[in-house]
Parts: sequence; C-alpha cells; structure tokens
Amino acid sequence: MDIVGTLRTFLRVVETGSFSAAALDLKLTQPAVSRQVSALEAHLGQRLLNRSTTALALTPEGERTIPMALKVIEAVDALGESTGPAGTVSGKVRLSLPAPLGLFASERIGALLDRHRELQVELLFREDPSDLVGEGIDLEVRLGPVHDAGLIGRRIGWTTAYLVAAPAYLAKRGAPRTPDDLNGHDCICYRRGGDGSSWLFSNRMEELAVRVAPRLVVDSAVAVHRAALAGSGLTILSHILAVPDIESGRLVCLMPDFPPARLPLNLVYPSRRNMPLRVRTVIDYLVAAMRDDPLMASSPASGARLRAGTD
Repeated sequence: MDIVGTLRTFLRVVETGSFSAAALDLKLTQPAVSRQVSALEAHLGQRLLNRSTTALALTPEGERTIPMALKVIEAVDALGESTGPAGTVSGKVRLSLPAPLGLFASERIGALLDRHRELQVELLFREDPSDLVGEGIDLEVRLGPVHDAGLIGRRIGWTTAYLVAAPAYLAKRGAPRTPDDLNGHDCICYRRGGDGSSWLFSNRMEELAVRVAPRLVVDSAVAVHRAALAGSGLTILSHILAVPDIESGRLVCLMPDFPPARLPLNLVYPSRRNMPLRVRTVIDYLVAAMRDDPLMASSPASGARLRAGTD
C-alpha cells in the first residue's frame, strides 16, 4: 500500500467533505477513493471516518490522524524537493487571504507560476481565520495581531484603508469631516471577527474608536465595495479596492485628517520545520509583492498615504 498516497487521499476527503468531491479533485473514481481510505483504516487498525448515506464525520481517531498525516506528507515533499533537480519548485500551496488581498495576489501570481511551471497555488478567500492544520492550508494572511500560540507569525506589511462614499450618496447626505459627524450617516459595515460596528480612526497621534449604527452589515469586503459604489452609504475599504475608484471619481475619500487606523498584515503557518521549497517560494513572493506596494510596505509611523480624491 502506498501509505503516503492514501494519507493524501484521506486528507482530501476531509478537506472536501465527501468521497465524490475528493475523487473529482484527485482525478480518481469515487470507489477508488473509498477503497484507499478503507485500506488506510485497516492499516492503522482504527476507523477514521463515520459514513452515512448523506454525510461524513471524523472520528476522534481521525481528528488525531490529521496533524500526523500532514507531518508525514510535509517531510516526504521536503525530501523529494531536496533530492530533485536543483531549484525545482513543484507541488500545490494552499494560501488563504482576505478578499482584497486575494484579488491583489491573483493579479500578480501569474508571474510566479510562469517562473515555476511545476508549482500550483490554490487561493482561498477567507474573511475569518482558518483551521490551518485541520484544513490542510499551508499559509494564511491575517489582519491584526495573531493570538494562536500554535502558529508561526511573520509581519509582512500593513493595511491602508479609506473612509469612502459614492458621489450620489454625498449629494443627498453630505460629507462627514470628523468622526463625530458619522452619527446619523448610513454606514456599511464589514463584519470580520465581530459585528463590524466599531470603526478605528487615527488623528496621527492616537487611535480613536467610534461606534456606528450600521444600516447594512456584510461579511464580504467585495460586497461592501459594491454596496458603496451603488450609493448605499459610506464605508471603510482597503486601498486595494478603493484606490482605482477614488482616482476615477466613482468614490470620494472622506475625513483625510482622520484616516482609518492601520493594522499589521501577518503571514501565519503551522511550522518552520521541514518547510517545503514550494511554500518558501510563495512566502518570498508575498513578501516581495507587499514591499512593492508603498501603501502596504510603509509602517504607520511613516505616514505614507494616498491623498487622491480628498478635499
């Protein structure tokens, strides 16, 4: 039995939630996937998955197998890379990012893939933190501090965001000039790790937390962007989404003297040990991409911010 292959199949079944979905990803038949998982269970002498006609569920033994399986596969991949042709980067990297950064990465990832023809990258758009080990995710970019002591964290940049609204909304409601003016405005809130109703601004010396009463709450930054363009209210948007519309006049940058506070962008991953070359390559790509964008590379103390569209 190919123990590494069956471990890969088992993890893919867990990630996709079904034998048929895993079979599609692995280009196998559903019975072949089922047989591999059954063979793995027989080899280990324990049931890893409970099956029913409608669902799969991990057993406690299956839960405990996941991190060990990931370590085995990681070690085998690292061995293959170290003994393969010098400089060869191959295999799949699963990278999770908030939607704006996912769009940023997707526009730039082609150059990396052109350089490394054997490399595969799977981008996952996630607004909230993932279970990296349980879901088999190699890397994740998180906004703000990292509280999970079981992960390795590396700061790779800073957010830059703008309070914006469409001209049509401002023609009806006027433009706020200070955080106190937000009271009574129609606010579109992006919910990420909370209810999204507290906005954080800076007056260049300290941060100011402002409670707003949202008219619309959305758990997708892309949907927030679309709602703002439609004139539904004012909102805080990443520069990745906002800058093209500010420069074109579709959105107006508001309260330039009180910009939204900047948050650290942290890249997190399960372990530094035996890190495959493909993962290190994607990390280097991300770090370089952030450094090439002055609105992410600069620290809050530098004060580097776009002034386009301000009055």
